[in-house]
Amino acid sequence: MPLVEIRNLVKVFASADFGLDLTLRKTSAADVLAVDDVSLDIHQGETLGLVGESGSGKSTLGRLILRLVEPTSGSVIFNGHDVLQASAAELRRLRRDMQIIFQDPFGSLDPRFRVEDVLAEPLIIHEQMTSAARRQRVAELLRAVGMDESAMPRFPHEFSGGQRQRIGIARALALRPKFIVADEPVSALDVSVGAQIVNLLQSLQREFGLTYLFISHSMPIVRYLSTRIAVILRGKIVEIGTTAEITERPRNAYTKSLLAATPEIAV
Repeated sequence: MPLVEIRNLVKVFASADFGLDLTLRKTSAADVLAVDDVSLDIHQGETLGLVGESGSGKSTLGRLILRLVEPTSGSVIFNGHDVLQASAAELRRLRRDMQIIFQDPFGSLDPRFRVEDVLAEPLIIHEQMTSAARRQRVAELLRAVGMDESAMPRFPHEFSGGQRQRIGIARALALRPKFIVADEPVSALDVSVGAQIVNLLQSLQREFGLTYLFISHSMPIVRYLSTRIAVILRGKIVEIGTTAEITERPRNAYTKSLLAATPEIAV
């Protein structure tokens, strides 16, 4: 059984709420169809790469899966549990196993919190731990992402973009999740730092047995990291297959254009 089963997922936004993104399909003068009847499975231990241009609906799809955005219709089953029908208490339990790494390492960390507080927050909410045990867990999380305890008393603004993204990854790992949505986690970073983050995600997947939905507009990065690739255009999955199938034998014209338009990246 897949870890995540997505069936006929649809999200319609009011145009006023969504801004002026004209790459998405309009269903009426007032509505924007951001995710259009998407069905796919994500299997335990794999990385499913979700690739498409800006405004294609890929980030919205990732947030719908985690129910950070409420869907218009459809279903999401995570590890046998219906995410979209879950009560508040059930959803809170599911959140232990479903986490997200955000695109913007500068905006995703509360500037008022020290790093220790950022990483301790999910532990305070979900775990019954002594302050000493929490502090030890925070130190372990920092070491897991290539940092150390010296970061704990400092504020996010004292770190580089790559370091902030490592802190964001550590926060996502805090509750030992099974599934992580990585929403363009390297797009705000320069190429060399982004490559380090991609390699870190790959290493963490092996160490902790993680399953990823890796969202990106970069086909080379998705090809490097992913087990399978889904290509999204105007909210609709237009092609899905193994990494080799999509990158070596693409069938869809849009997939071919993505492959032709993105340069190679050394990782």
